[in-house]
Amino acid sequence: MTSKPTLSFNPKTFLAQVGNGKTNLTSTKKRTFFSQGDTADAVFYIQAGKVQISVVSQQEKEAVVAMLETGAFFGEECLAGQLMRMATATAVGKSSIIRIDKQAMIAVLHEEPTFSELFMGYLLSRNVRIQADLVDHLFNSSEKRLARVLLLMAHFGKEGKPQAVIAKISQETLAEMIGTTRSRVSFFLNKFRKLGFIEYNGQMHVHSSLLNVVLHD
Repeated sequence: MTSKPTLSFNPKTFLAQVGNGKTNLTSTKKRTFFSQGDTADAVFYIQAGKVQISVVSQQEKEAVVAMLETGAFFGEECLAGQLMRMATATAVGKSSIIRIDKQAMIAVLHEEPTFSELFMGYLLSRNVRIQADLVDHLFNSSEKRLARVLLLMAHFGKEGKPQAVIAKISQETLAEMIGTTRSRVSFFLNKFRKLGFIEYNGQMHVHSSLLNVVLHD
């Protein structure tokens, strides 16, 4: 018999509370929540902070495939029957993460339509982002890919006001995200700075004029 949805259920409250299969993981920089090859047995939700998703090839080459922010889920592949983690999830700076056991996640998805709607909306938006990333890597130059990543990190093209200042990120990480070398990233960042598209002195300021790099053929 299927349980009836809770009339007073609030997804945000559910994601903020621990217990019933949920635990809070407060972390400092570089904490690993799971590693490539680990058992996939939980879904994670970012209450605060950022999480880097990366993969390592058999040749030990690492690539950053996603940089997730507050409000994002990760590790949801376990719900599709995946038994092992295909990537590594690592905190970028101080973060607060809710770990939801697989069975607890399945139960709330079945029992609470409001939570199912929120989670489905997240999956759909992420799928759109993944497709856009694939097109970007297939058809755009590394210069355009870097410009797009910086604009996305500054929230250009998303709902709400863009953030001119983006969180500190190393050139090595940017290189891994767009599939190029650190020296090429350094070259393009200097080019963007000279053209007035960005400013950086400890923090990076991204201007809307950087869109010219992405839109220019």
